[in-house]
Amino acid sequence: MSRTGKKPIVVPSGVRVEIAQGAVTAKGPKGEGRELLPKAVTAALVEGQIRIAADLGAGKDISALYGLTRARVNNLVQGVAVGYSKVLEIAGLGFRAEAAGQKLTFSLGKSHPVLFDVPAGVAVAVDPKKTTLTVTGANKDLVGEIAAKIRALRPPEPYKGTGIHYKGEHIRRKAGKTAASAGATKK
Repeated sequence: MSRTGKKPIVVPSGVRVEIAQGAVTAKGPKGEGRELLPKAVTAALVEGQIRIAADLGAGKDISALYGLTRARVNNLVQGVAVGYSKVLEIAGLGFRAEAAGQKLTFSLGKSHPVLFDVPAGVAVAVDPKKTTLTVTGANKDLVGEIAAKIRALRPPEPYKGTGIHYKGEHIRRKAGKTAASAGATKK
């Protein structure tokens, strides 16, 4: 039995939850979302809390689905209530980003500007210095996916540390060839 699945999900004020036809639907100040439930897992709204239950006789993999379903429904409720965000930083001489509506234009040291379309449901804000991006939205999966796609445009490289990285991400640096060979002696 999953310990995660047993925990009830508290529904914050301002969030409306409906459970029908094998799906949990939530609407709140940050948006709305829907999460489908596996066949052996059920949900019930009891006294302002969502309780997830599983038919453990359906197979041995149901325990894992039980905890996963509870975590995904919790992410849904928290997303429509508070939202999720990821902060990305751009490091490098002349590297910057500009936002115009749902389109981002990056200067990443290539011969051409890199264009990126932001899908609906996600907002990207660029700071005035044009080196920090904040990706926000109600869907945790979509926010993480868009942040990862932006990071993949120019991943951080280990020699100079330039590229796009998450705020607080540690970039493991390597010594270059000149630094490695400077300590060697000639014969």
